[in-house]
Amino acid sequence: MKHDHTHSHGKIAAEVMTSREGIHALKLSFVILALTAILQLVVVYFSGSMGLLADTIHNVGDALTSIPLWIAFLYARKIPTKRFTYGYGRIEDLAGVCIVMIILASAVASAYMSFERLIHPHPMTHIVAVLIASIIGFVGNEWVAIYRIRVGNKIGSGALVADGHHARIDGFTSLAVFVGGLGVWLGFPLVDPIVGLLITCIILKVVWDVMKIVFTRLLDGIDPEIIDEIRHAVTHVTEVTEVTEVRARWIGHRIHAELNIAVDPDMTVVQAHEIAKEVQVQLLEHLSYLSNAIVHIDPSTESGESHHNV
Repeated sequence: MKHDHTHSHGKIAAEVMTSREGIHALKLSFVILALTAILQLVVVYFSGSMGLLADTIHNVGDALTSIPLWIAFLYARKIPTKRFTYGYGRIEDLAGVCIVMIILASAVASAYMSFERLIHPHPMTHIVAVLIASIIGFVGNEWVAIYRIRVGNKIGSGALVADGHHARIDGFTSLAVFVGGLGVWLGFPLVDPIVGLLITCIILKVVWDVMKIVFTRLLDGIDPEIIDEIRHAVTHVTEVTEVTEVRARWIGHRIHAELNIAVDPDMTVVQAHEIAKEVQVQLLEHLSYLSNAIVHIDPSTESGESHHNV
């Protein structure tokens, strides 16, 4: 019809490019977090700050969350098989679950260490170094958070967005260390554990928000706006008289869609097939996250799922 489009090659290229961009984001953020953790660990050795030690552990854990995501992005490049006919995108969703569990573990660890410091206060030395290290931790984590969330939203990766929120949590923890160290410096040692408990509440709120993103995708949930975008894209094909059914799901960071369209019942099979191809082209051009769309053709006299019941 209007376009000639090789769907299989387009799909593989999109998977490779988005996975490559995700891996690049993971590599760069891993280096930043590793350098941040090393600097903080040096200060921990000399200061004996338990708060900074907890923050360093969080940063190490955040860096390690890159590993399951890295594996997921690598598997996303693999060609579908007879056993895994939709490819391996779901591994990314499993990586997202791992990240949720790590964030939850961070909340538990933060609460435990805060209560422990509240009951058994620990002396802190080299306070100025602790304050500087905590600022470095916050800046490093916040940069990584912004970068991961931006790339995750760009390529449609809910797991990478979740990992970005995890980095932001560790940044908040670094701020808690700063406030706690400042409190110790001013003669109020209990400020450190109290702020730690407040940060734990923030972490739990982020856990809830990230869980909604990850588990909604696991249950094949999708934003209603995306369904509206699919319907709007089809309107660019004038020969389509009606769009009756639209379904879509995330598989990793790509969308797979299925839809029923109605056309003139007097069209030939070849003409209807050309319209279906044009619909696919319009969908792929308007939805950057779309990997494939199955288009079912109905005659306008028998459009809708009610005509397909067996």
